[in-house]
Parts: sequence; C-alpha cells; structure tokens
Amino acid sequence: MEHPDPHTAAQAATVENLLRCWVRERDLAAPTDATLRIPLHASATALLVPVRYWSATGWHRFGPPRLADAPQWAPPADAVTVAALLARETTPQRAQHPGRDTTAQHAQPPAPTHTADLVRRVADSAHRTATFIAERRAHPADAADFFLSAEQALLLGHPTHPTAKSREGLSDAEARLYSPELRGTFPLHWFAVAPSLLATDSAWTEGGRPVAAARLTERLAGPGLPLPDGFAALPLHPWQARDVRHRPAVRALLDAGLLRDLGLHGEPWHPTSSVRTVYRSGVPAMLKLSLGLRITNSRRENLRKELHRGVEVHRLLRSGLGKQWQSAHPGFDIVRDPAWLAVGATDGTPVTGLDVVIRHNPFAPADRAACIAGLVALGCHARTATEQHPAPSSRLAAITARLAARTGRPLGAVATEWFLRYLALVVRPVLWLDGEAGVALEAHQQNTVLLLDSEGWPVGGRYRDNQGYYFRESRRAELEARLPGIGEHSDTFVSDEVTDERFAYYLGINNVLGLIGAFGSQRLVDERLLLAAFRRFLAGAAIGPGRLRSTLPARLLDSPVLRCKANLLTRLHGLDELVGPVDTQSVYVTLTNPLHS
Repeated sequence: MEHPDPHTAAQAATVENLLRCWVRERDLAAPTDATLRIPLHASATALLVPVRYWSATGWHRFGPPRLADAPQWAPPADAVTVAALLARETTPQRAQHPGRDTTAQHAQPPAPTHTADLVRRVADSAHRTATFIAERRAHPADAADFFLSAEQALLLGHPTHPTAKSREGLSDAEARLYSPELRGTFPLHWFAVAPSLLATDSAWTEGGRPVAAARLTERLAGPGLPLPDGFAALPLHPWQARDVRHRPAVRALLDAGLLRDLGLHGEPWHPTSSVRTVYRSGVPAMLKLSLGLRITNSRRENLRKELHRGVEVHRLLRSGLGKQWQSAHPGFDIVRDPAWLAVGATDGTPVTGLDVVIRHNPFAPADRAACIAGLVALGCHARTATEQHPAPSSRLAAITARLAARTGRPLGAVATEWFLRYLALVVRPVLWLDGEAGVALEAHQQNTVLLLDSEGWPVGGRYRDNQGYYFRESRRAELEARLPGIGEHSDTFVSDEVTDERFAYYLGINNVLGLIGAFGSQRLVDERLLLAAFRRFLAGAAIGPGRLRSTLPARLLDSPVLRCKANLLTRLHGLDELVGPVDTQSVYVTLTNPLHS
C-alpha cells in the first residue's frame, strides 16, 4: 500500500492530536466497540472516530473521523473542522488550578477570538507538518551528528498538543532556514552592545578560571566580526533581529549608537527541537536565543529571571550538591546554563527580546545522545495504524528491533528491559534530586536527553532547560544554606502543592507514561507490562530498602487521579505559559491515574 500524500498524512496526524487532547481533557473511557462517539451538542451532531489502538496512557491511534449525519460519500472531517467543532463544545468546568479557586479566571467559555486563533493555528500546524513530511520523503538521509539528528526528528510534534507545529509569524521561506524539521541552518545576526547597557553574569570556567559571557560570545562569533572597542558581541536569531529593530526601546538605542547592528556573521548554526536553541557540532556552547514567534503556547523570548535561574542552578550544583548527586548517579547530570547576556535601557530597565543564554554543549558528534521526544517520534509516513498497515516506525522501534535481533530475545522482553534501564538511569536520578535537595525538574520528554551505548541500551541521561526548575518552598532553608541568596532574582521557589502537581505531570505523565504509550502504540510491548514494571519501580523508590525522600513515587502510586496539563484548554483560553505566576500559566485537568490499582 502506498503512503498517503503529505497533506493527507499531516491532516491525519493533526486530527489525531486534537482527538487525543479531547479524550485526555475529558478523561474519556475506552469505547465498548471500535468506534469512539464524541457528542457535539452545540452543533447537534456527533463525531464517529474509528479506534485503531486504545492506550492506557493516552497514546491512542485513531482513524479518520466522520460526522454522524454526513452522507456516506462525504469525506472525513479535516483538522480545521474537528478543531472548530471541539472548540464549540469546550466549557471551563474541569479547568482548575491547584490550591485555589480559579472559577473567576475561567468562569466563561473561551473567547471567540481564542477559538478563531485555535482554528487558524491548527491550519498552520497541519500545513507545516505536510511540508516537513514531503521534505523528509524527498531527502530521507539523517545527519551524521546523532544528537542533531534526534533534535530534528520531531516531524509531528507533541502527540497531545492541538497545534504542535504552528509557528505564527514565520513565512514559508523563513521556515526553510529556521526549522529543525527541514534541517535548516543559518548564520547568527550580531549586535554590539555598549558597556553601559550590558547586563550579564557568568559562572563559566575554563581550567578553574572564570570566563566572562562577552568573551564567550566574541569567541563564538569567530574572526572578522567588526566589534567596536569596549562593546560586547550579542548574538540574535536573524528573525528576532529583524523584529526587534522596530521596537521603540531598541530603535532608540540604535539611534543613539549604544546598540550597533553588525549584521549576519560567522559559521552557520542549526536549530534544535526547541527551534530557538541553536547548535554547532564540536562547538563547546549552544545558544538559547530569544525568539518572538508563538511556538506551541508561548512566545519564546528569554525572561531575565530565567537567565538568573540557569546560572543559579549551576552554582548550586557546584556548591557540593553536584558531587553528591554524581556519587549516587554518575550517569546523569544537568546541561548547564552558566552564562548570559542581556541589554538594559539607559535607566537600567531590561530591554526585552535581546536576552541570550550560553549553554554548555556536553555532546560530542560521536555521542549517541537523543532527546526522548526524538526517539519516540513517529516517522515521516505518519500512517494511521491498522492491523494490515502497522504504525510508522520510530527510532525507539528501530533500536528495540535491532536489540531483539542481536540477542535473539522476544521484542517485548527487550523493550521491557530497555524501559527498566531507563527508569534506573534517568528517572531515579531526577527523583533523587527532588528528595535530597528539594529541586524538582520539569523533565518532560523534550527536556530529557538519553545517552545510549553502541548497541542502543540506555547508559545515562541529561536534563536541560533553564525555565524548568522548581525549588520546594518547604526546603528553602536547606537550599539557602547551600547557596546564600538563592531565588532572590530567579523567582524559582514554588509551593510544594504546585511543585507536586507539575512534577507529577512532567516526569510522571509526559515523560514516563508517554514513553509507555509510545512503546504500546507502536506495538513493541503491551502497555500493561510496562505499567506493572513502573509500579514496582515506584514502590521500591517509595518504601523499599532503596527508598528516596521524594514524595512523587507515593503520589503516583496512591492517587486515584492525577492533575494533567490540558494543552487544548490552555490554547483555547489564550494563555502564554511563560507569562504570570507559575500556578496560573496553564490549565490543568483531572484524569484517571492508570498506575492506581
């Protein structure tokens, strides 16, 4: 059977994402037959959805949905139609934040502008996905750099996000340059910053000696940058450089000569899975740039508190915590963000949109390092799973198939062992850091980089993201004893209640249950076996002889329901996840806990 054309494949993938969101955010049970019926009361009809695979963890596979009253010859409902119909049905009754009554904030259905915004961005996401699929079919060869290849593998995006590949404000021509899925590459745009405007911090060291952030960026620019004496070299994403020039605060500094536009310069960089973090193979640093595009739910411009947070965590780990952690779990670490540059106005007010993080690059070209989201991502064919035509392959499927062939063991047994190693080498270290230090990580699949040996077995991991740290309020005194003044500028202390909710979602639901769902939906192993294995692991972490101090294992085992981020509702309420207090940045809903027995 031929693969569907890229447009059809992209529509199928986008529709599946929307339907997974709906099932999760309504906490729907499995249908009694092979058809999921979604009543559409506002439209006086229903969607009839063929169920190809029902997942205990949310990685369902669906066939093309049809309207119940549509004639037999009518085509299936496309992504825009499904988005519009579901948006009309959405009410805020289940959308509550933890620990407080947010009825006032979400007391009304989503505004019509947010509904229109969702529909527009669903269309954009489907269009871009079709382009990505067509490009990979035409040019299927992977990059030689394993890490970069995995970063570029997320063609379909987050499986439970309604607009996984929407990038509002990016033209098709710009997408060719700036999209990791299209293997884009581009030189950076450089500004020169007068010393009176420069805001910066650095805990970067070489040979035990500190290195200033401005020195690092000057090195990264390479030879030939026309940098005025005394000025600092500030790298910008080319799209951002064009955009910020029109902002009054930036324009005033350019006119005054305090900020100087040096143009494009240097060797090309590659966008990673986050789009705005750029990478060059063999270079000691990555750069997390500000980018005002709306990607998933947010405009991705660095916030000053996030810059402080990255350096602060690096210093916290260097205070002795890192050695203690490495002693217990030598295969795991955090990819550090130890330096940054930003710009302040003449009165010291931060000028937004010009902030850049300098991140360690611990990955050599030969390292088999890949983010989990890239490993589980489905291939470019994006077929709907059926018994005759199984789900498209992923890197995870290819790895486990090779291991099974090499060892002569059943595929399910190999997949289970691979999963158990992952729990021991990636999940347990994250739980250790929470229990011993009161630091919870926003360790979702895109933030978690797995290290593999030459055969494909997990051997360690790395966490990355200067946004995603939660310092438990109950552990404030201990953390301040480790690093005096911690949290003063980074706004990282969070109530235990909110920390518990977010930690359970990011590590428990998104990361581990998402991995189980990927294994199951790709027919590599029965999800029930992996859920049982995860329960045993959590029981050992909660009450066994090797128990940890983290509260998450018991929470995942004992809670009949869990709180889960609702990407569809978050999008429909027009929330930007980088704006406002951490407990109100996203909509969370309650779902049945598949681990609870």
